[in-house]
Amino acid sequence: MSRIEKVLERISAAGLDGLLLMKDANIRYVSGFTGSESYLLLSAEKKVFITDSRYTEQAEQECPDFEVVRYQNPHRSLEETIKEKTLEMGIKKLGFEKDYVTYEVYEKISQALVETEPVPVSGILEGVRSCKEEKEIALVQKAAQIADQAFKAIIGLIKAGVTEQELETELEYELKKQGASGPSFPSIVASGPRSSLPHAIPSQRVIQKGDYVLFDFGARFEGYCSDMTRTVVVGELSVKQQEIYQIVKKAQESALKAVQPGIKGKDLDKVARMVIEDAGYGGYFGHGLGHGVGLEIHEEPSVSVKSEKILKPGNIITIEPGIYLPDWGGVRIEDTVVVRAEGCEILTGFTKELLVV
Repeated sequence: MSRIEKVLERISAAGLDGLLLMKDANIRYVSGFTGSESYLLLSAEKKVFITDSRYTEQAEQECPDFEVVRYQNPHRSLEETIKEKTLEMGIKKLGFEKDYVTYEVYEKISQALVETEPVPVSGILEGVRSCKEEKEIALVQKAAQIADQAFKAIIGLIKAGVTEQELETELEYELKKQGASGPSFPSIVASGPRSSLPHAIPSQRVIQKGDYVLFDFGARFEGYCSDMTRTVVVGELSVKQQEIYQIVKKAQESALKAVQPGIKGKDLDKVARMVIEDAGYGGYFGHGLGHGVGLEIHEEPSVSVKSEKILKPGNIITIEPGIYLPDWGGVRIEDTVVVRAEGCEILTGFTKELLVV
């Protein structure tokens, strides 16, 4: 079954005649379009790609199976174009992405659709996207390999006297040099006491001897993302740093061994969380164990304390436990992995042994 057939099946199951897509990742998934600020109308009868003059030629090249319609000409707005096409396609109930559409856009479209009922929906595309095809897995794997090589290339630059921002710049340069279109998200480089900030923004802080330095980064390759975190120590290693690191490493290894189809996200999260809690640091692991990765850096399925999502073969997720001690520092170790029938395939390959650089 093709991607569009799977989506149409879910549209029908939701009691809809058609679906309006505005989210770039969802549009790319079903059409192959690599631009932005465009729209798709899907029904069992027809597939319409709606865009403006900036992307019309590109859409015609990348989306040969779609009727490409240009709006923003002198006489036709986006909402008028959608109205015209829904009438032509006989759509009476039109789903729209409630988690993505702004109220202003919803208001304009709903006022234009006098004969069509707009219906808020969630997860129709995301549910299909969560189980990756082998060609998607190969693209994420390539993105992971690029990230591995980029980090390997900058290891020699991590030393006392350089700043977090300098390392961020070198890392993102290497990602592109190794073949990425860019980072899959703004890279995190956090040193010393700042490494206790899970999503720290790289600063002008000068790295010092004895610091933890935490790197959380990924590559984007042909639209697909990778995600990894490694934590190193500069110059000399303390007993406490070694202790904290080994607890996180054990938690991550335990979770990786537990990855399998059929396990709930919350149960997988618990495997790692129990290791950290048993070591006395449960209050210092505040985020979920992981998240889905693909065309977006955060997508389904989630792996957290509350997640009822059941893992399936083809899911790509992160496993990223951490311990963060305020005003002291933190450790996170993260891999991007594929859920396989027999367990877990790790895509990020850089060593997880504690490096003292």
